[in-house]
Amino acid sequence: MRIHPVILCGGSGTRLWPKSRKARPKPFIPLIGDKTLFQAALSRVKGDEFAPATIVAGPQHVDLIEAQARGHDLQIVVEPCARNTAPAIALAAARLDPGDVMLVCPSDHFIADEDAFRDAARAAFQLAREDKLVAFGITADRPETGYGYIRRGKPLSGGYSVAEFVEKPDAGRAMQFLASGEYAWNGGIFVFRACAVLSELRRQRPDMAELVAAAVANGSESGTLFHPDAESFAGIAGESIDYAVMEGAKDAAVVPVSMGWSDIGSWAALHDALETDEDGNSVEGPAQLLDCENVLSISDGPRISAVGVKDLCIVVDGDEVLVTSRDGAQLVGKLDGAANQ
Repeated sequence: MRIHPVILCGGSGTRLWPKSRKARPKPFIPLIGDKTLFQAALSRVKGDEFAPATIVAGPQHVDLIEAQARGHDLQIVVEPCARNTAPAIALAAARLDPGDVMLVCPSDHFIADEDAFRDAARAAFQLAREDKLVAFGITADRPETGYGYIRRGKPLSGGYSVAEFVEKPDAGRAMQFLASGEYAWNGGIFVFRACAVLSELRRQRPDMAELVAAAVANGSESGTLFHPDAESFAGIAGESIDYAVMEGAKDAAVVPVSMGWSDIGSWAALHDALETDEDGNSVEGPAQLLDCENVLSISDGPRISAVGVKDLCIVVDGDEVLVTSRDGAQLVGKLDGAANQ
């Protein structure tokens, strides 16, 4: 048996505006190295142990996917509209054979240690063959308040049972989680049999399961593209896989992994993933930074000149300029430029 990768290409990436825009969002721009995050996600799941990937994406991104996936054998499931991750994953599961083991990955995350990623996928694969629904539990190295957490339960071969999924905590609870050593970040990477996740969806969200089944049964195929029935799919109430399936699953498991992971969810997160100089600065494009500390400087043309500042992200892209503190980087998506791009 081989692992069947499912790569989710949803979201608009507004927190990485102005480089990330609706026409070319975060997964499809090179942010770390020459590859885009989508291309890196594809490369991680290429090899003899992996089946051809299934990509789930909206129609507006099909051309980008086809252009950036040349040389890869894949199928694209074209979502008629965005309905969050549970319906997207269910669409992919319904297109696979019931016994196929799926590896569900976001298209826009960074993973530094790809060998550790593959080792975790193999361990999760073995647990999934026992009909467990497996989440990657990413080693928490700081009291992060922007991620959900997973508390591990009893030991299993290659992992642990899940004691509970925990929503994003406040700073105090995040520090307690880190100190306890029992919690890991939930990075949205999952492994399970197609039949197991669909069975749980039918048990917990029968209306969604019924509409997904109708969307697949009445869909149409053209080459590498599969178009679910738009009317059936539009009737689904969108929900994440965490809420719809994982938190209420009867047999959830977690595989711990330390792989240099980041969701690149803000300019500050990107800065953390990039190489820096001795002052903590990271520069791409023309720039002069004097007496600066912990500054991210990215420009596609005009020179950025900064003196005596620290903990800033400065981004120039086309006709837009962004300046934000690292602490304010999470709010970039609320700017008029990001919202109305």
